[in-house]
Amino acid sequence: MNAWEDLVKLIEAADTPGTVRLVSELDAVGRKEVATRLPSYLARHRSVGSPEHRPSLARYGSADSLERRPSLDRQSSAGSLERRSPRRERLVPLLLAGVGCLSGASAVTAWMFRREFQRISSDDRILELLRSRPEPWRANVARRIVARLRLPYLRHWGVAAALVRETGIEPPDSDPFVVGWLRALEPLTAGRDPLLGVLGPRLFDVDALDEALPYQVGTIVRLVEDGLLDRAAVIDGLVCRLLRDGPNALSALVTLHDRLNLDIDESAARAGDYAGMLAAGPVAVADMALAQVRRLEEAGLLAEGLFTEAMGALASRPEKKLLRAAVSWAGDAVLREVSRVDGVLRAMSPIFTQDTPALQERAVRLVVKLAPQAGESGRQAVRQAARGLAADLREEISAAYGADIVAAGSVAPLPSAGDGPWLPSLAAPLPSAGDGLWLPSPVATLPSAGDGPSLPPPVGSPEELAHEVALFGWPPDVYTFERLLAGLAEWSHRAPEALREALRRPGWQPFDPHLFGHGSREVHEGVIEGVRRAFLAFFAPAVSSTLTGEATSKRHRPTGYAAFDRLYLRRALELVAPFEAGSGYPVLLATPTSGTGHLDPGVLLDRLERLEAAGVEALPADLAQALLRLPRAFADADVRRAKSLRSWAGLRCAAWMRSGGLADPEVAVSVRGNAGRGFRGLEAALTLRPGAAEPPDFVAELLETRSGHSYTLTWWPLVMPSHREIVSAHLACYLPHSMEALDRQTQALAGLAHGDGPLGEGAAYALVCGMGHMNAGARAAATDALLTLAARGQVPVAALGEAVSTLVGADVVKLNRVVAVLDDATQAGAHEAVWAVIVGALPGLLPKDGESPRAGSADLLAAGARAARIAGARAELPEVAAIAARKGSSRLVQEARRLCRIALIES
Repeated sequence: MNAWEDLVKLIEAADTPGTVRLVSELDAVGRKEVATRLPSYLARHRSVGSPEHRPSLARYGSADSLERRPSLDRQSSAGSLERRSPRRERLVPLLLAGVGCLSGASAVTAWMFRREFQRISSDDRILELLRSRPEPWRANVARRIVARLRLPYLRHWGVAAALVRETGIEPPDSDPFVVGWLRALEPLTAGRDPLLGVLGPRLFDVDALDEALPYQVGTIVRLVEDGLLDRAAVIDGLVCRLLRDGPNALSALVTLHDRLNLDIDESAARAGDYAGMLAAGPVAVADMALAQVRRLEEAGLLAEGLFTEAMGALASRPEKKLLRAAVSWAGDAVLREVSRVDGVLRAMSPIFTQDTPALQERAVRLVVKLAPQAGESGRQAVRQAARGLAADLREEISAAYGADIVAAGSVAPLPSAGDGPWLPSLAAPLPSAGDGLWLPSPVATLPSAGDGPSLPPPVGSPEELAHEVALFGWPPDVYTFERLLAGLAEWSHRAPEALREALRRPGWQPFDPHLFGHGSREVHEGVIEGVRRAFLAFFAPAVSSTLTGEATSKRHRPTGYAAFDRLYLRRALELVAPFEAGSGYPVLLATPTSGTGHLDPGVLLDRLERLEAAGVEALPADLAQALLRLPRAFADADVRRAKSLRSWAGLRCAAWMRSGGLADPEVAVSVRGNAGRGFRGLEAALTLRPGAAEPPDFVAELLETRSGHSYTLTWWPLVMPSHREIVSAHLACYLPHSMEALDRQTQALAGLAHGDGPLGEGAAYALVCGMGHMNAGARAAATDALLTLAARGQVPVAALGEAVSTLVGADVVKLNRVVAVLDDATQAGAHEAVWAVIVGALPGLLPKDGESPRAGSADLLAAGARAARIAGARAELPEVAAIAARKGSSRLVQEARRLCRIALIES
């Protein structure tokens, strides 16, 4: 028995100590033999199947040779479809064997970082083996490991750090290495660490500081207290890093700053830095900087120039907390130094433009109080800024500063987004903008709706098709799906041998039943597996047939696919049968001719005629999808041409065109819940209108909705681009389950907006679910959809207002998120639609007498005021008027009063 056989026994037994012992005792010949055989041994073990017997298309050389195999019996060791995974414990001795036997530093490092070992941790054993190598060789390995380190996981950082310390080489300054050092830093051992003196000063230069600093603030403070890190250097480093990062500064740096507890002299030496942080830093940084400059100002240690800079920076911030602090500080500061009055007045002027009545009133009170000490420059700044205030506040300024202050000029309404059939006219011109409360932010003109997404070109060659299918994986793309199926149909008919040759080359998936969703007892098939099955059926029909036969005795999971997802999967899988039978399918009927999913009727007729000429029957799901993608109306010439078709598919197409296609059903959406158990979802009912013809079976299936989660919601608008209200109803049932996910499923709304057909409750509820998404990026898709619909005059404002009221009232969505989307749409030019939506939502969301206001109610009123002012709109708002008439000065009452001044039609 030789060294290799002994080693294999130890690996198979997962004997790590025995492996280390054997490898350490091997001579040069033995290590060379092991090093030669290790890579192939690992390659046989890395698949799901047993290493010796994993079948692959590449192994058999051609599809024909694979097909000639008599069977794929699960019990056959030569053709097993199902193998158990290798035990993870075996990979540890396998890793160590390579570390101990491979000769070159490059080879050892590459072995350590192989993908198969990425979850294996055995750094102590690796070091035990490496320490027998010469020091220059170990230094080389250290540098190579450092070059391969990647955040956040830092595989083998401990090995690299130990080798750097032991060999005495210059410590690397790469971000991953320094982050790893900071993560491992311990107060009790740092004094003995040779890396501390080199890496400590570099601490705040690391770009990826957020990967370690939040967990090591206490350690750094302790090292500063113990004198192991220079206090002044640490303070300078963190202050410079705060300035460098600006709005992206880490809150952990603020925590470290506070824990260091700077004395007044240390703060004074950095006064200019603190003033510089106020303009752009996050709120936590600005809070800290404000505390420092205010502390210095109270002690008389802040230069007047820095005071003016700090006050101006604070007054320009959007955060109300900081603005309130600015007003408070300004009032105190002028008491200590009256010469600051004009500077304070200039700083208060931007606060007049803030969209918060309480803050405006507070700033006005301070400005009026300072009027007797104001100079001409301060008075001029106040008069100019006061033009955008409400009439009552403007009168207070006029009384204190003399002369009448003319209101800001009228704001001209932006070009209309279109008088679409779903957008009622609620706008009436305002006499002037004099009753406004702020100078409005610039508002964009409503952009054009555009033509929707573009369609990628068809696959140009068998080689391109083979490359595309090899890359088709998660997350799946609907346009790639369509290109692959269309390309398979075309090139399997046009150049079958060239396509087989392209698929035979390395890069296409090797044969493994798991790649096609087939396990020992279950079949898990999604669109990715469906596409692979279609290609396998063309490339190796006998192998595909075996999978088809075995699938009849297995459970199929999941069973709860949404109707649209089932249609996509059926379209892929129904190609399997003709390819297994050797007949093929020359052209796909359903391939869209537009990026919205639409299919040109003339193109469909061309394809049907081609199938009839070839004597090939159309596949059911392919035909169903093709009909669903047709437009809502047909030219007479296309209807006459369809009559000449004689196949069953042609006759069905002719009947579809003759009848005008699918009639629009009525959609009703409601909240589905369970008393005492909270919200569960939405349900939608789709019913045919009286007198409508009974739909075909494939359509009836799509009129049945269910709720759940799908990762392919963005595919759904392309199924029925001419009946988007049906798609919307399905989306309304699914989107509530995706409102905290980061899988970008709300992008389906943007695609939906470019389709055709009337919109109602389904679209409204789906859109509000998108508005209520946790992630701002996901909500942006809802904003895009709203803008597209507004530009096309198709916003279902009444249904949308009702959906906002219902879903917020049922705690399905948060009102503040919805308001953020409406505000963005207002600023982008959709103010008319936004105003109409808010008018519809307010009655159901505002508190009645004795009720507590809902979170975000004041924000909704403020959003309505912004939209109404820009649109020049008025409406009867009894619920708003009732709140405005209440006593008190809560923000809700103030915002109600503002909206009444702008948009209430007096009864």
